[in-house]
Amino acid sequence: MFLSIDVGNTQTTLGLYDQDGVGRAGWRMATVRTDTADMLREHLHSFFQMDEEDLDAVEAAGIACVVPVLTRAWTRCLQRELGITPLVVGPDVTGNLDLALPNRTTVGADRVANAVAALASYGTPAIVVDFGTATNIDVVDREGTYRGGAISPGLMLSAAALFSHAAKLSSVPIEAPDSALGDTTEKAVQSGLVIGAAAQAEGLVRRIAHELDIDDAQVIATGGLARTVSKATDLFDVIDDDLTLRGVFLIWQNHRQRTEE
Repeated sequence: MFLSIDVGNTQTTLGLYDQDGVGRAGWRMATVRTDTADMLREHLHSFFQMDEEDLDAVEAAGIACVVPVLTRAWTRCLQRELGITPLVVGPDVTGNLDLALPNRTTVGADRVANAVAALASYGTPAIVVDFGTATNIDVVDREGTYRGGAISPGLMLSAAALFSHAAKLSSVPIEAPDSALGDTTEKAVQSGLVIGAAAQAEGLVRRIAHELDIDDAQVIATGGLARTVSKATDLFDVIDDDLTLRGVFLIWQNHRQRTEE
């Protein structure tokens, strides 16, 4: 089996796949930068025991991580526990994805994984909107080349900034209101946050699609808040919760095929 790990700034998700890429289980945990290899090992054991999966059956793993210290911790954890060295997704480990960027070393591993999975699952052209700590937009053009995208503060970051700096505003449930016009403070805040995030995505996707002449692109939403924001827009053709994890698996699969040739 294959263990796919996506370490974001706020949350870490894990997915267990068989060798054909069929998902067996998935887990989510907080990203804690001070976690050691031993602490991560405890999390792994807890997850596998909870779902009655066999940790020793994991034969390979891959990591997409935006927190370098945790790349090292996860690598040590898997080496010690399973005797395997995970494939680390990055600008030089992209599967079959071509990056058309002036400086490819700066692109995040999660963005690469999203683009790979979008290309494999939905074809070209494709635009991915990932609602995480940051909202990332990533674009694959008609030729299957990764062209870049846009990065903005995520919905929860915006909410935290608002609530911490506006004395008269208190935290409200992060959900889509019925209308953009809020007739209470709570609904006004929800409109600004959730419908605002949807409107921002609509505007950026529309501009990017126009610039690249890909108005027919498949638009895929992923990330922890994708389903919340999707209730405020008809922008998305599909919501794919496992896009990043599946992208890590596909990159590992491509790497394995190349090394076996």
